Amino acid sequence: MPKHAIEANFDGLVGPTHNYAGLSWGNVASKSNVNEVSNPKEAALQGLAKMKRLADRGFVQGVLPPHERPHIPTLKGLGYTGTDAEILARVARDNPVILSAVASASCMWTANAATVSPSADTHDHRVHFTPANLSAKFHRSIEHVVTGRALKSIFSDEAYFAHHPALPSVGQFGDEGAANHTRLCASYGAPGVELFVYGGVAFDDHAPGPTRFPARQTLEASQAIARLHGLSDAHAVFAQQNPAAIDAGVFHNDVIAVGNGNVLFYHEQAFLDEAQVMAEVGQRLSGAELVPVRVPEAEVPLQDAVASYLFNSQLLNGPEGMLLAVPGECREIPSVSDYLDRLVAAGGPIKAVEVFDVKQSMRNGGGPACLRLRVVLTEDELKAMHHGVLMNDALYERLTTWVHAHYRDRLSQEDLADPMLLNECRHALDELTGILGLGMIYDFQH
Repeated sequence: MPKHAIEANFDGLVGPTHNYAGLSWGNVASKSNVNEVSNPKEAALQGLAKMKRLADRGFVQGVLPPHERPHIPTLKGLGYTGTDAEILARVARDNPVILSAVASASCMWTANAATVSPSADTHDHRVHFTPANLSAKFHRSIEHVVTGRALKSIFSDEAYFAHHPALPSVGQFGDEGAANHTRLCASYGAPGVELFVYGGVAFDDHAPGPTRFPARQTLEASQAIARLHGLSDAHAVFAQQNPAAIDAGVFHNDVIAVGNGNVLFYHEQAFLDEAQVMAEVGQRLSGAELVPVRVPEAEVPLQDAVASYLFNSQLLNGPEGMLLAVPGECREIPSVSDYLDRLVAAGGPIKAVEVFDVKQSMRNGGGPACLRLRVVLTEDELKAMHHGVLMNDALYERLTTWVHAHYRDRLSQEDLADPMLLNECRHALDELTGILGLGMIYDFQH
C-alpha cells in the first residue's frame, strides 16, 4: 500500500548580487540582457511573493538560501592574493569576466541544485539527493559544495535522507540536476518513473548532438545518478533531448517539458525519439495511464515556446485539477496566450492557468520552474526535515523585511568590484542563516 506523500517545492531565494552578466551561452534570455542594470531587491521580492502565493494555496513551500557572492575562496584558489578588497580590485582590472562569474546569483535557479529521488523509488526507501556539478559553466560549477551543505542541514536525519557528493566535475559527467529530470507517478507516495533527459552521449563520438549550443547533460551522468539513488530499471527511463531544440535555445529539458503525476506536458520537438519515450514511460508507469499533453509546432512555434518559457512553468495539483503556473511572458506572446486559453477550454487534465511575475529572473533566463526544486516527502519525512525553511506568514514577513534591509535596487557590472557589496552580502547571509536556522553553511562563517 503506497504511503501518503506530498510534493514540496523549495525555491531559491534570489541573492543580493543578482545581475545580468550574460554568462550562460545557449540561454537566449541570459545573453539578450547582458550588461543591463538589475534590481536585486525587486527580484528577491518577486521570488518571495511567488513562494507566499503558493503557500497560501496550501502547497508545501520551502526556501533555499543564496550563496556567498562574490566568492572570494574561488578567487584565492585561482591565485589571487591580498585583502578581499585588493582581490576584487585586481580581478576587476585584469579579468572582469571571472569577477562576473564568481559574483553570479545563479544558485537562485534551484531546479539545477540537485536531483532528488523519493523514497518510493529508491532501493533503501530513503529520499536521495545528489547536488548537480553544473560543470558546463564555471559560474555554476562552484555551487555544489554550499548546495550540499544546505540540503544536508534541511534534510539531516539519516534514517530518512541520503546525500551523495556531486559527480566528477568534468564534461563527460556533466549534470544539470532536476532541470533534466521529471518524475511521473500514479500518486506521489507510489513507485514512479524517473525520466532522465540528456543532451549528448560523452563516450560515443558518433551519437547525435547539437551543433550550435552545448549539450549540458550527459547520458553517463544521468545513469550514474540513477545508480547512486538505487533506482531499478523499472523506475528509470533515459531519453535524449532533441538536438535541434538545444540549438534553438532549449538548454535544459525543463524549458520544453514539465510533468506532474501521470501528466507530461511537452512540445512536439522535446525529444529525439518522441514515440519511444512515450512508450517506455507508459510501460513503466504503474497504477495509472500516462496522459501526454503534446503541444504541436503548428500551434506554438518552438521559438515562441523558448521566448515565453511556456514549459518552464510549474504543474501543480489543485483542488479542481492541475494548475499551470506560468510566467507573465506567456500572456505577452499571442501564439502562447491563445494556446493556453484553448488548453483550459479543452477539458483535459490542466484545468487552470495562473500568471506569476518573475520578470527579473526571466530576464536572466529562468522562469517559475527554474526557481524551484521538487522534493516528494511522506508524512514521516516531512516531520523529520528542518521546518525553519518552510514558508508561512511569519517567515514571509521576516524575509521581506530582511530583503528591504540588505538588498540594493540597482546593480551594474561595475558594482561587483565594490568591497561594500561583499560585506553587505556576508552580513545579510549571516543573518539569514539565523532566520532559517541552517547553521554555518558558508565559508566566511568558519
